[in-house]
Amino acid sequence: MQPKKDNLKRVIVDFKKLTPEILGLLVDKYPFGYDEDNIVKFKNAQGESVEAVEVISGDTKYLVKVSVKLELTMENYDEDDYEDYADDDPEAVQPPSEEEEGDL
Repeated sequence: MQPKKDNLKRVIVDFKKLTPEILGLLVDKYPFGYDEDNIVKFKNAQGESVEAVEVISGDTKYLVKVSVKLELTMENYDEDDYEDYADDDPEAVQPPSEEEEGDL
């Protein structure tokens, strides 16, 4: 049984803190990418506007900040690229190359 959505811990995740586990959840939930309907908009503690996509794992709702890097990384996702890393290792997910960013 999945916990009630109201009782979930919410964690905001920037690309720099993206782990293989969260990236895998995103790709599973949005296999063809996300669109405007999937983006959640809110104000953070500093009053800044944030756009994010959400995924749920266990008792946690991850709000992953939307960015070009996130989009490219999801497009190029290959589970095998992360087999040598722990699921919670934020150093495993590397930003796309400048060449890939220029293609978008």
